[in-house]
Amino acid sequence: MPPGQDLPPSDQDHVPHEHRHEYFGAADSAQLATGVGVRATWISLTVLAVTATAQLIVVLLTGSVALLADTIHNFTDALTAIPLLLAFRLGMRPANRRYTYGYHRAEDLAGLAIVAMIAASAVFAAVEAIDRLRHPTALDHVGVVLAAGVIGFLGNEAVAVYRTRVGHRIGSAALVADGLHARTDGVASLGVVLGSIGVLAGFPRADAIVGLSITAVIVYTMVEATRTVLRRVLDGIDEPTMRLIETSAARVPGVEHVSDARARWVGHELRAELAIDVTPEISVEAGHEIAELVRASLLRDVPRLGDAAVHVDPHEHESHR
Repeated sequence: MPPGQDLPPSDQDHVPHEHRHEYFGAADSAQLATGVGVRATWISLTVLAVTATAQLIVVLLTGSVALLADTIHNFTDALTAIPLLLAFRLGMRPANRRYTYGYHRAEDLAGLAIVAMIAASAVFAAVEAIDRLRHPTALDHVGVVLAAGVIGFLGNEAVAVYRTRVGHRIGSAALVADGLHARTDGVASLGVVLGSIGVLAGFPRADAIVGLSITAVIVYTMVEATRTVLRRVLDGIDEPTMRLIETSAARVPGVEHVSDARARWVGHELRAELAIDVTPEISVEAGHEIAELVRASLLRDVPRLGDAAVHVDPHEHESHR
């Protein structure tokens, strides 16, 4: 039969049909979530860059070590957008034969890079504060420093609320960690305000002491961010999500039992796998159809679930008494 020529109706009935089940919703939502993450990162980068630049100008004019520590932290926070943007861009690439699950894990690596940047900023701020304690100098234009601290707080808090909200919405641990970082920066900026008030009250070393306090806050942020990121890297998952996966699968008609349910984050997407028991008398095709119904139910019910692998076993009543 020449290529492209139609088969007679009698022969068409015997041509095997490819059995496909396409789910475009999960892939589309994942791409949308990635786009939202990229937009949130760019917006927060712009806001923090403007805030940190304004503070740097005040540092050069006044010599405030507390404001310097806060400015360093803000610049570091802005720079954390770079690995996040690279990770989101990599996550948009399709899976291939070498990276069969795609590049979504790059987002977790970006989270580790953020933790490393937080640690570096803590060390630098501590060195500057200790040096200023040993060699105190006069602080000029205290009122300007105070105003810069207020600006830093407002800019960081706005970014923190935005990053955290978007991070929770799309399921990005790295973006949530970056939001926590920005919130701590806001608290550090309030510390600059306190240091300025202390200098105005006649305590010149207040600025350096607040600089050390800011370092302690940065370390605390690093610990919290590390916990969040490492939980994702080590495939940690919360119990309510696992219960939802098991419940969604169990209520599909034909499912006798759900077992071996597992899930993990790959970037800001969830991947799940589980086994279902079906009545052994049904055909292989019927068991496959039940598995596809379970997969569809999971994709519909579980937020940010990118895919689910469902294994079918014959139900043995003795094993589940």
